[in-house]
Amino acid sequence: MDVAACKAIADALGDVSQTTVVEIGPGGGAITEILSARARRLVAIELDRELAPRLKAQFAGRASVEVMEADVLTVDLAALQQDEEKLAVVGNLPYYITSDILLRLFHFHEAISRAVVMVQREVADRVAAVPGTRDYGLLSATAQLYARVEKVLTLPPEAFRPPPEVHSTVLRLTMRPRFAELGVEGDAGPEFIGFLKAGFAQKRKTLAKNLRAAGFDATRVAMTMEMAAIPGMARAEEIELERMARLWKELTGR
Repeated sequence: MDVAACKAIADALGDVSQTTVVEIGPGGGAITEILSARARRLVAIELDRELAPRLKAQFAGRASVEVMEADVLTVDLAALQQDEEKLAVVGNLPYYITSDILLRLFHFHEAISRAVVMVQREVADRVAAVPGTRDYGLLSATAQLYARVEKVLTLPPEAFRPPPEVHSTVLRLTMRPRFAELGVEGDAGPEFIGFLKAGFAQKRKTLAKNLRAAGFDATRVAMTMEMAAIPGMARAEEIELERMARLWKELTGR
């Protein structure tokens, strides 16, 4: 990745002088080098068994930098907090586990203030999509349930060596969970997420059909959709979170 792109990604984190930054997949350490001079503490999580030792040697003289040879999907991110501070996360996410890593970050949302992540442009479009558009789906709804999503910049293939076949987009996720606002806080949160999964289960099917397939009574689904002002033939990708939450509460009596 070129120097300007690395700096732009680091800049998107904002002031981290009093913050622990967690970097996912530092690779050759280009962004690590920039953040090591900015962050109060930097924890770089690298899975590659060859790259991790090189990073440890490269930053051996930096007391504020810790390199962990680990899979971020197994790391307890909350355990990296010091004095109950909120973490800042940065990383270039591998395409094949992008969704898994995002869900991992959302799982630890209480420990994280913000995350700046680079993903394939198509994935970024899905994360940032709004209801009623082609790209809106379960990933969009989940991300926007936990965070405010912003597109920071898009990088062309020539910004990388070797150049990939796709464009990449940098997203900034500011953790602002909406559970309380939507009336699905506490133990209702996981149940509501399960409801969203059911609603989006088959993209080509209507919301009503997906809910019936998940075990909800057909008559009750029809009645509650009408009460929530949701058309009977609507698909989940057409419905914003507010009405989905209203429907779930009507269906479950919560």
